[in-house]
Amino acid sequence: MSTAAADAPPAAPRPARRHVKHVGRWIGAALTVIALLVVVLGTKVVPDGQEQELAGPAEFDKSTFGAEEFPAVQEQITERAVPATELAPALLEDPEATAEEHGIEAAGNTVYSTTFTGTVGEGQAGIYDVAIEGMPEDVTVRLQTGPAINGTELRDATGSYDFGQFTNQIEFQDAGAALNDEMKKQVLDPVDPSTLSGKTITVTGAFTAINPEGWLVTPVSLEVQ
Repeated sequence: MSTAAADAPPAAPRPARRHVKHVGRWIGAALTVIALLVVVLGTKVVPDGQEQELAGPAEFDKSTFGAEEFPAVQEQITERAVPATELAPALLEDPEATAEEHGIEAAGNTVYSTTFTGTVGEGQAGIYDVAIEGMPEDVTVRLQTGPAINGTELRDATGSYDFGQFTNQIEFQDAGAALNDEMKKQVLDPVDPSTLSGKTITVTGAFTAINPEGWLVTPVSLEVQ
């Protein structure tokens, strides 16, 4: 018998490859289950009719904004309107208290809603003086009738719109212009401004109190008597 065979060290045990292979399969299966759970839990079922809400606010469209928003603006300015004969003396006596009670702050100025009945004087470039009985003598009220409507009083008078609701300054300005354009269609187009002088009118509108003694009113309603 060969002594070399007897003295040889025992053979090393074979690696447990089958066990390792099974462990790898279990890990892979577990990872797959975790991935599926992430997908399922991260998926939100959207009920019918809520897709637009979840998608965020609709993109601003100047061509439709005025038509859609002007009726609400008109209603809110009418509800907020203070008779001019009450608002004027209050502004002259205590501008800060009047602003707090009746005004809306916009771009460092205060916008007021007002209503009055008066007689139309002479006009220039679509802007007419209006004589209102009971107004303080040093307060001048003017009405703008176009064709160009200046300012953003209709946008600002209700406090419903602020810069953060729009993508940029251009959209914010376009919102004001769109409301002015729609007001012209609904309120001013049925009226011939060239025939207003000497007539009695009833107006509801808004103005910015840059000068409490000089009002330039943008109307939301105009009735010619």
